[in-house]
Amino acid sequence: VYSLNSGLLIAAEGRGAPPCRPGFSEDVYKVVVPDITEKGQPLFNVRFVSCGRGGLMQFECSNPSDFRIEANGVLYAARTLQRSTLPVSPLLITASDAATQQQWVAQVTLVPRQQVQEGAVPPVMSKDLKEIAFPPRNMDSQLKRMKRDWVIPPINVPENSRGPFPQELVRIRSDHDKNRSLRYSVTGPGADQPPTGIFIIDPISGELSVNKPLDREHISSFHLRAHAVDLNGNQVENPIDIVINVIDMNDNRPEFTHQIWNGTVPEGSKPGSFVMTVTAVDKDDPKTANGMLRYKILSQNPESPTSNMFTINNKTGGIITVAAGLDREKVPQYTLIIQASDMEGNPMYGLSNTATAVIRVTDINDNPPEFTAETFFGEVPENRVNVIVANLTVTDKDQPNTPAWNAVYKITGGDPTGRFSVPTDPTTNEGLVTVVKPIDYETSRTYVLTVEARNEVSLAKGIHTPRQSTATVSIRVIDVNESPYFEPNPKFVRLEEGMMPQSTLTTFSAQDPDRFMQQTIRYSKLSDPANWLRIDTNTGRITTIAILDRESPYVKNNLYNATFLATDNGIPPASGTGTLQIFLLDINDNAPRVSPQEVEICEKPDPNAINITAFDGDLSPNAGPFAFELANRPVDVRRNWTITRISGDYAQVSLKIGFLESGIYEIPIIITDSGNLPMSNTSYLRIKVCQCDINGDCTDQQHIMAAGLGTGAIISILLCIIILLILVLMFVVWMKRRDKERQAKQLLIDPEDDVRDNILKYDEEGGGEEDQDYDLSQLQQPDTIEPDAIKPVGIRRLDERPLHPEPQYPMRSAAPHPGDIGDFIHEGLKAADNDPTAPPYDSLLVFDYEGSGSTAGSLSSLNSSSSGGDQDYDYLNDWGPRFRKLADMYGGSDD
Repeated sequence: VYSLNSGLLIAAEGRGAPPCRPGFSEDVYKVVVPDITEKGQPLFNVRFVSCGRGGLMQFECSNPSDFRIEANGVLYAARTLQRSTLPVSPLLITASDAATQQQWVAQVTLVPRQQVQEGAVPPVMSKDLKEIAFPPRNMDSQLKRMKRDWVIPPINVPENSRGPFPQELVRIRSDHDKNRSLRYSVTGPGADQPPTGIFIIDPISGELSVNKPLDREHISSFHLRAHAVDLNGNQVENPIDIVINVIDMNDNRPEFTHQIWNGTVPEGSKPGSFVMTVTAVDKDDPKTANGMLRYKILSQNPESPTSNMFTINNKTGGIITVAAGLDREKVPQYTLIIQASDMEGNPMYGLSNTATAVIRVTDINDNPPEFTAETFFGEVPENRVNVIVANLTVTDKDQPNTPAWNAVYKITGGDPTGRFSVPTDPTTNEGLVTVVKPIDYETSRTYVLTVEARNEVSLAKGIHTPRQSTATVSIRVIDVNESPYFEPNPKFVRLEEGMMPQSTLTTFSAQDPDRFMQQTIRYSKLSDPANWLRIDTNTGRITTIAILDRESPYVKNNLYNATFLATDNGIPPASGTGTLQIFLLDINDNAPRVSPQEVEICEKPDPNAINITAFDGDLSPNAGPFAFELANRPVDVRRNWTITRISGDYAQVSLKIGFLESGIYEIPIIITDSGNLPMSNTSYLRIKVCQCDINGDCTDQQHIMAAGLGTGAIISILLCIIILLILVLMFVVWMKRRDKERQAKQLLIDPEDDVRDNILKYDEEGGGEEDQDYDLSQLQQPDTIEPDAIKPVGIRRLDERPLHPEPQYPMRSAAPHPGDIGDFIHEGLKAADNDPTAPPYDSLLVFDYEGSGSTAGSLSSLNSSSSGGDQDYDYLNDWGPRFRKLADMYGGSDD
């Protein structure tokens, strides 16, 4: 009951109270205080339902500088307060249970008395039932004026009430019900708005009741409005706002957002290392203990090395390590059962739920690779490369196929020349000892290597490499039959060309690298392009079998190369090759020749001189300078020509006379080289003398050619040309005559009616246009004549084709109607070339009826005789498309 005089709030017990639940009697208090509150003046007393907890409850105020609260729940003013200094925000009163650390909070709103006098007055509650009285419209006896309606404190209804229903909440009463009958009603969500039917009111008594259990998680509060009207429906009171708060009950268990949580932590982590965070939610009010969750670890599996390797923050759900000793190689994974409880973890009142946290221990490189044996053995044939000698196996306890497990091998001793390498097999992690450079058995028969194994990443701090990470590899070299080799290779020899056959050049022998094998070497010739040499099979002595010629095409830059083969008698035999390079020194064995061999000059040369030189296959000093001289014969050479030496290699040939007739002249010139024993040669210079234009170029090449021929040869050439022309002319005349005969055979008209060979007179004027009515059909093709123009049988020629039916073949296209004879011939030729049934000849042939009375009989039926019935005509298919018709008619089977 609110008291306007004392300002104290006295809680009245209502009917139908729910089972005892610790907490404040009200969640929200509204208290009227004087305009001036003295220090130490009591304001009101809060009531806390402890449910038998005794004196364990402790109260605290959110504004200790202005207010203080005693253990009995009475709130005092800590200092003098005026209306203007009252706190605007509500006070929060906190009750704490020292035993369970559980807390409850209530809200207190302070209302100055002046506001109450102005109309903002709390309702008055009766002793029997919470009763809300409408404020009278006329309060002149108590208040001078009223600016606003009363503010009604919220009505708290616990959720999930078991009834019985309807359960009365409050009674609404108006002062006007003493004089007349009134009707009460409520509006708003839960009454006449969805969800409807939750709250009902007795229209006569004004009792407001709840009709069914409430669910705070569905709707946490309802805002209704109460109305009072007379029987005529007239409003007698201003509507009153009623707020119904649904008090939360702990009816929801915490739920983890995931049932299984996955986390990782590196092995060897220090205590306090963060692992993961688990989260649970509770649908109850998080501002109350019903929704305040606490976490804890129920169990750990496995419990190694201790049962408490992890701990969890009971408020945040963060999991951290609390003990050392995480070792992935021993325990790769931990499974934790996590519990989340509401009521701040109170095991007596709270609800709980569990989830699973799977913590995987990740690997670090805390285990070095260790060899499975101290010494490994292998063997390899000499001179072999890229072969695996031995497989080095290691063990590593770290996680396979990770950088902490992958091994890297290094040779630390026993291989100063770098003949071995140890790559890693990516699948098995083994070290593959491989030969990368040839090994010589005669140099070293065994190798002892020291190999060290490490991981791709460095070891963790505090981990040292053990002795087992180093091993010894003993490799034995196997002796094999090696190929003989020539020394030196190639071998260089200088000789003069012209060496006679059967001359000894040199001895080209080979050596056998197998010093510990008694073997015999045989020699043979592998390559001798000019076939000049022979080698002794036992000693390797090389002799000549032909004259060595430096000017041979097989000699390049004075060098001649020959290749020889040396083969031992090992098992299996081995062979090696060697090259002999012969440098041939030049001797004077080639006579010089004139160069160029052909030149041209004009009949009247200006200047009348020709520059020439000499070509000698030898080298200096067996070549130039050269001596040039004209031969004495024929005598006209020296009479018409002269030669002058320009330099050691060049000379000039010129005419002595001022004019020389066009033609071809051959001038013999004697050339002598400068060798120690000079060589001379008579070489002929071919000079073409011709008529020239103003630029000095020859203009009568044909005349020059004729000038070089005799008179008889020229006459013979002319006779041959004349005879050839006569033959061509006769062939043309014969072809024209043959064409005329073919054209005459194709004319299917009577000779007496053929007017094409008659003389037609066109200059006769006649009597008029009617006299010029000529029959032009005689000049048309016979095949284009209309059927009604065909002559009777009696006037046909005897050699014409009879009129009986003939075999049907593809019809050839005729020339356009009308047409002349020339077009007819060309069209017939074109049709015959494109007709697959025509005879296989390249010329146009006309086969016509020969007439009757022939003693030879008819050839129209080729299969009339049975003598050739057994003959196979399928070979006609191979003769081309023109014989396929015959192959189809007479070849193949009966069908």
